[in-house]
Amino acid sequence: MVETVIVLFNRDLRVRDHPALAAACAEARHVVPLFVLDPAVQNRGRAGFLAESLADLRASLRDLGGDLVVRRGDPVAETVRVARDVGASAVWASGDVSAFARDRERRLARDCRTERLEFRLFPGVTVVPPGLLKPGRGDHYQVFTPYWRAWTVTRWREVVAAPEQVSLPPGVEPGVLPRVRGRPYLPGGESRVWPRLELWLRHCLTGYAAGHDDLAGDRTSRLSPYLHFGCVSPLELARLAARNEDFVRQLCWRDFYHQVTYAFPDISRRDYRPRRRDWNEDKEAADAWREGLTGLPIVDAGMRQLAAEGWMHNRARLIVASYLTKTLQIHWRTGADHFADLLLDADIANNSGNWQWVAGTGNDTRPNRTLNPIRQARKFDPEGEYVRRYVPEINSIPDKSIHEPWKLASPVPGYPAPISAVPQ
Repeated sequence: MVETVIVLFNRDLRVRDHPALAAACAEARHVVPLFVLDPAVQNRGRAGFLAESLADLRASLRDLGGDLVVRRGDPVAETVRVARDVGASAVWASGDVSAFARDRERRLARDCRTERLEFRLFPGVTVVPPGLLKPGRGDHYQVFTPYWRAWTVTRWREVVAAPEQVSLPPGVEPGVLPRVRGRPYLPGGESRVWPRLELWLRHCLTGYAAGHDDLAGDRTSRLSPYLHFGCVSPLELARLAARNEDFVRQLCWRDFYHQVTYAFPDISRRDYRPRRRDWNEDKEAADAWREGLTGLPIVDAGMRQLAAEGWMHNRARLIVASYLTKTLQIHWRTGADHFADLLLDADIANNSGNWQWVAGTGNDTRPNRTLNPIRQARKFDPEGEYVRRYVPEINSIPDKSIHEPWKLASPVPGYPAPISAVPQ
């Protein structure tokens, strides 16, 4: 039996279906669950959710007899330092896909070799490991539908139960958790997600296909922040929701972008498919878009929901992204960076992959696709309930004009005229 193993947590803040933690508890006498607060990746918009998730994880580990050891600084240096302090012989972690995460893993593997520590990566961030599925040619799938076909016939690993006990070495100082500064719109943590998840599976999963695009009804699961921080296992969720192909297909999209990012780590900075295009550098238009003051209620409603909640309905995300990149002709990185600043669920793979898809530089097989915001609003918010919720200035407008207030005889007090030509 191994004496002591460090389990380095990153985007896997849970005890259920955590292969690295389960293996360590089964194979080692002592286990040190470790999280390092890296100043290079701190984000104020997600700080509260992260702090709550870490506090919840610590409580779960203490219930199992262990603890969450928290340190601050460079994750590689701090992990090696803790390994020396506790006399560990191994460092185990869940593998990730971004350029930042892959660099951290390479540095950690290098320093573990120097320290004669075993370094091992486990699955857990996706349903199917990102490098597992490969087409006949190339190192990854570039189009979703062939990936979906391969993904659905792949045998998934089994869900791993939470360990029965976590035995921390004696004398380890657990460290101080970050303080929760301001309550996040959604409460963070594994114990917080399960009541929400079970309720949603019971009452909303069956009608997911019919309701997930309904902006006002808001019948989406809102599980994406919990998936981003790993408070719930994507594999366990996929198994629980297996009866609804439409929902499982969304989890496959998440895996798809993770395997794209695994093969193309620069996805957040460079075009996946470079196309000759002159982007508009209109700062005033970009600021109006960020602030929800474009004069298009459906776009402004989405942007204001993002600012207020750290979340945005998926259909609204497509609308505001298409408007920024296709109507205003502003670079997709402007939008991706703003989403990364504010979204609770903004992981690099999905955020950048989806923005490039909309902009026509990514994995969409129809790169010139444009979503008309007015038609989208009429289709997915026909009564204007969604826009009234987030754009109160237009609440006095009759229903028939709610999505086109500029057509009224006089301007709407306190609400701007459209900043660009309105798509017909």
